[in-house]
Amino acid sequence: MIAWTFWSGLVLSAGAMAYGIVAWLAVQIRLKPTERATLPLPGVTVFKPLCGVETETYDCLRSFCDQDYPEFQVIFGVADALDPAVAIVERLQQEFPGRRLELVVDRRQHGSSRKVSNLVNMMRCAQHDYFVISDSDVRVGRDYLAKVVAPLLDANVGIVTCAYRGVPRPGLWSGLASQFINEWFMPSVRVAALGGSRAFAFGVTIALRRHALTRIGGFMAIANQLADDYRLGELTRAIGLRTVLSDVVVETSVVESSFAGMIRHELRWLRTIRAVRPVGYFLSVITFGVPVAAFGVLLTGGAIPALGMLAVTAGVRILLHVSTRPRVGSAPRVMLMLPLGDLIGVSLWCWSYVTRSVQWRNDRFRIARDGSVLPV
Repeated sequence: MIAWTFWSGLVLSAGAMAYGIVAWLAVQIRLKPTERATLPLPGVTVFKPLCGVETETYDCLRSFCDQDYPEFQVIFGVADALDPAVAIVERLQQEFPGRRLELVVDRRQHGSSRKVSNLVNMMRCAQHDYFVISDSDVRVGRDYLAKVVAPLLDANVGIVTCAYRGVPRPGLWSGLASQFINEWFMPSVRVAALGGSRAFAFGVTIALRRHALTRIGGFMAIANQLADDYRLGELTRAIGLRTVLSDVVVETSVVESSFAGMIRHELRWLRTIRAVRPVGYFLSVITFGVPVAAFGVLLTGGAIPALGMLAVTAGVRILLHVSTRPRVGSAPRVMLMLPLGDLIGVSLWCWSYVTRSVQWRNDRFRIARDGSVLPV
């Protein structure tokens, strides 16, 4: 039993160290820039499902209206005419009178997902055959549409998606939530991409053709899915089309203002990943490097090799943090957040196995094994 415990500890420490090194290397590698399209760029319909507003909502939505792109329309969708997002859309329509900015107000519910219901209701106004779907809290550059649409000119491409960077508000909880995105989730995506995997898709950007969407059953095919973005990628790959990870990195606003809100958000995220990729999620425990390596040291009884691997893991963890921050270097206060964020992350990973229920805004759901959700 002692030998088994000792070797288990060494394996955990070694796995955490190896992953940390690979993750740091992966974020240093830049994806191949999108080649400039040789064919004329097609007209594009941008879908922006909305529900409520945050401080950055206007700036985020405006960035999609101010695109250096020949022909596009933006459809904003809400379920309630009294939604405060309506005022922002009307302001943008006045600011960009030459753009085709349309507002759909429709409270009809299709399935469990309010977001997908919104997309179903917006679909009737789509004028083009190339679609870009993006969450409301995403900010992009003026060349965004040109870059994410270009790969779709290849008939073998099903969807194009983007990596993203969490931009925190001032405050501890927002900082920890953005750390979770920038220093845990996106590095894991980079590692998967480095290994050749494209089994992912993110709500910050999903670009696809109308024909591909129709072939998989339209938005109704994901009407009951919590991970609707992941499912779109999975369905298009199932009909033989490729997923492309664009070199574009967009920004998403991280607005967590309380500990409880942050926990609900991260648990929903983790339990969704667990539902759609159970084996990969179980193995992902080594991605919580320092706490896992420290546990390995504990199992080995403080063996020198395990301590050495813990030291290396801690070193590359700091390097990863510095590499993924927008500025070079880190303030001491932010550095102190690293162990706290890592401990919360691995604790939530464990907690995610306790139940399959999640909270999304004011609704509570139970996640089925196929990723669909049922109201509780």
